[in-house]
Amino acid sequence: MEMVTLTIDGREVQVPAGSSVLEAAQRAGIDIPTLCHLKEMNKIGACRVCLVEIENARGLQASCVYPVSEGLKVKTNTFQVREARKAVVELILSNHPMECLTCNRNTNCELQALAKKLGIKDIRFQGENTIFPMDSSSPAIERIPDKCILCRRCVAACSEVQGIGILGLNERGFASIVAPAFDRMLNDVNCVLCGQCINVCPVGAIREKDETHKVWDALNDPEKVVVVQTAPAVRAVLGEEFGLPVGTPVTKKMVAALRRLGFTKVFDTDFTADLTILEEGNELLDRVKNGGTLPLITSCSPGWIKYCEHHYPEFLDNLSTCKSPQQMFGALAKTYFPEKIKVDPAKVYSVSIMPCTAKKYECQRPEMKDSGFQDVDVVLTTRELAKMIKEAGIDFVNLPDEEYDAPMGISTGAGVIFGATGGVMEAALRTVYEVVTGKTLENVDFTAVRGLEGIREASVDLPPLGTVKVAIAHGLGNAKILLERIKAGEAEYHFIEIMACPGGCIGGGGQPIVSAPDRMKLPEDYKMLRSKAIYDEDKGMALRKSHLNPAVTTLYEEYLIKPLGEKSHHLLHTHYQARPKYIALACNDESEK
Repeated sequence: MEMVTLTIDGREVQVPAGSSVLEAAQRAGIDIPTLCHLKEMNKIGACRVCLVEIENARGLQASCVYPVSEGLKVKTNTFQVREARKAVVELILSNHPMECLTCNRNTNCELQALAKKLGIKDIRFQGENTIFPMDSSSPAIERIPDKCILCRRCVAACSEVQGIGILGLNERGFASIVAPAFDRMLNDVNCVLCGQCINVCPVGAIREKDETHKVWDALNDPEKVVVVQTAPAVRAVLGEEFGLPVGTPVTKKMVAALRRLGFTKVFDTDFTADLTILEEGNELLDRVKNGGTLPLITSCSPGWIKYCEHHYPEFLDNLSTCKSPQQMFGALAKTYFPEKIKVDPAKVYSVSIMPCTAKKYECQRPEMKDSGFQDVDVVLTTRELAKMIKEAGIDFVNLPDEEYDAPMGISTGAGVIFGATGGVMEAALRTVYEVVTGKTLENVDFTAVRGLEGIREASVDLPPLGTVKVAIAHGLGNAKILLERIKAGEAEYHFIEIMACPGGCIGGGGQPIVSAPDRMKLPEDYKMLRSKAIYDEDKGMALRKSHLNPAVTTLYEEYLIKPLGEKSHHLLHTHYQARPKYIALACNDESEK
């Protein structure tokens, strides 16, 4: 690797050729503030906060896009640099709503932190502010353009990572706005509601729809039996909202907190993750044996499902007909559970805690009412749950450890690993191997399907079926690459797992936001740290194969009868539909429809 030597603030630094001055400074432990920059995706020099002095260069330069060269001399902390950075941030603040105390990003706002860091106490520039209408059209995500600082991180996440590109910089000058084209609302375009735009926004310009008030109302209603399910990935991430290090599992404290909030029963989505493996695994075997549509593609990620409906309707028959674990749980919470406890199902209020903003949309789909009610009444993100715990004054870190309620709180390690990319595939292989071969799988760790590579492939020998080829993709940009390979005849698989979010659910759009500066301080990718918590919990569980879950076995004996049976088909399976990329709006120009 070719190396380049330069000098930063009088210190000699050696970095790989092609690095930026910002990267060279970070390598040397020299802090240069940034705002629009995100290493993984957004290097555009738009905000000008990272200005530095370059010897013999004309004016100050944006360090995030200025390339290093041999002998380059850089100064990052001169009076001129400091004053220029302050002026830039003051100009941004002059057209920004001063609503910090009521903003959802208060104390976790990069603009707020930067203003404090630069010692800004007064705004010298006063003038008219831009006023744009708020976009609340989506069932999951809200846009507040008045708070947007035009950093375009959300544009990069939507386009470069997810490959969708519904957001862009529209208009010019003072009228500039980041939004879908032609002033359309989020609900009128092919937004998959993955929430990756939220995770990269440095301020509060885009957020999930807060539905905590609905849950508070339900908890305060003595006529309601309020049950809650928690997704696998939430337990590995919730602690970050209370100051715990990234990758700290908090499963049993989370259960204790939910009880203190007043939930009647605290259940685990891992229970229906195990159930999903029984249904989906048998669906795979049925398709392989009887010539069904292959490859079978998982259907756990609602963002991926919506993406497929918009962009790849030709693959709809490949999708598993299984509902997601969230929706399977919801259907059982309104049927099996009230029958068990002898209560009117109309009184059951079903809440789910999810790492995902798209789950808010999923629970409202018209297909998700097979119980005779809306199967899941409301979805809260991990962030919303943290908000409720804080509002209730619960000392989360010092809570005692408590266990989930039976029977829908009993799960296996296979259910836990659904939270990481590759987890659904690994859980399925653990069960399918034993069902097909009739042998005990001694080593349950299929490490070939783990990791953060965008697309991963593996082959598993399953006599008498032969070699089963599988693939995993996370992030919709990678899903697109994989699907195009299949369409071109360049790849052939039996089973594919696709998750909409990078890293899978541990990187979901409803998870605690890790700011760009904090990402830089972590020893490795924060998604890897979260995944490790998932796999560690799996490793410590007594049961690690879904088909060995005794509560699921009892569920079939008492209620569902058998996988893919009539009752299972009615409650646990569904269908999907092709959707247009854009909803036609009322207009006179036919070409715009």
